[in-house]
Amino acid sequence: MEESTNIDKEQKNKNKIGFTKLITIGFVALMIFSLGVGVGSGRVNIGPDAALRSGVSKDLPADLDYSSVEQVYDSLRANYDGELKGEELLDGLKEGLAKSTGDPYTEYLNPTAAKEFDEDLNGSFSGIGAELSKDKELIVIISPISGFPAEKAGLRPKDVIAEINGESAYDLSVSEAVKKIRGEVGTKVKLKVVRDGSEQLDFEITREKITIPSVTSEILPDNIGYLKVSRFAEDTSALSREAAVKFKNANVKGVILDVRGDPGGLLESSVDLASLWLENGKNVLQEKRGDVVVKTYNAKGTPTLKGIPTVVLINEGSASASEILAGALRDNNAATLIGQKTFGKGSVQSLVRLGDDSVLKITIARWFTPSGKNIDKEGIEPDQKVERTDEDFKNNKDPQRDAALNFLKK
Repeated sequence: MEESTNIDKEQKNKNKIGFTKLITIGFVALMIFSLGVGVGSGRVNIGPDAALRSGVSKDLPADLDYSSVEQVYDSLRANYDGELKGEELLDGLKEGLAKSTGDPYTEYLNPTAAKEFDEDLNGSFSGIGAELSKDKELIVIISPISGFPAEKAGLRPKDVIAEINGESAYDLSVSEAVKKIRGEVGTKVKLKVVRDGSEQLDFEITREKITIPSVTSEILPDNIGYLKVSRFAEDTSALSREAAVKFKNANVKGVILDVRGDPGGLLESSVDLASLWLENGKNVLQEKRGDVVVKTYNAKGTPTLKGIPTVVLINEGSASASEILAGALRDNNAATLIGQKTFGKGSVQSLVRLGDDSVLKITIARWFTPSGKNIDKEGIEPDQKVERTDEDFKNNKDPQRDAALNFLKK
């Protein structure tokens, strides 16, 4: 179409300015890329200028020759036999820059995807209720969210999604997979998954409105406090502190902190939660770029639950901020870990919010526990290993929680 393909000189000059800014921002992904993967990791909202200042790579030139990019753009504009949309071309360029890092969690989110990302963090969306990750070219389920369609259908952590509605999921980005899985409430999505490397399973799941409270709590029989954290969101700190005060006033004899299936979220919420057990100034985690510690996060505020016997329940769906919390409490001798080895996703994603409401998500560092343990890809082993089998799920049995109760009753 004429409107899509013919650009006058003035508009072309504007586009050149846009390209300059775009390349500068896009290469931030390379400049501050470090080893590690993560979705649902601690997310730090920063502006473009802050991201540029935080770059750690000294190898990339300050002035980039992007003339060949302009040549591609001009050639498409002049010769392509079909309709071109400038916005989609620019989105494709930004996506390509982020993807060139080789890190599947350094990615560009267009305004629509960015809005969905924020909805995820706020805990309200329409879908099946499963957190997704990526392992090389594969889409992997970190955790089905308790009580929602994915879990009810029988999906499990580490299931690999092979097909979505009959189409291959191979080499999709996480945001692309999410877009295909989501849909109107009451509609269905068909998934083919591979479990344990070989078993192929087919699921047809009805989408629901997913609204997830980040924290729930109760006092169990034998006066044991139970705190379930589903994700680390903006309201997590306040809700957890309210529960801690309730437990303290009830003089509970122990606390179960359940982060099974918690894929992570906001880093600050994880630090705030650890601070309920740890004295002011105690180390919660170290952030490293390469082998250099660039920042430490310490406990702050009043340790309401300090000294109360505590068990942290973990499993292979516990990731990033959940692993930080579990590692910090164990390393500071504040809790015992029961369950299964965690996911192993210890990286930091910074969010660069761009002017058009799009987002650049960048892996900038890796997390280490206070004792120096690398979380990324290694995960955290429990002190007491207790499995919860498919049969346990089907029969609504929870041997991990039972083990925690027995431990605290001693």
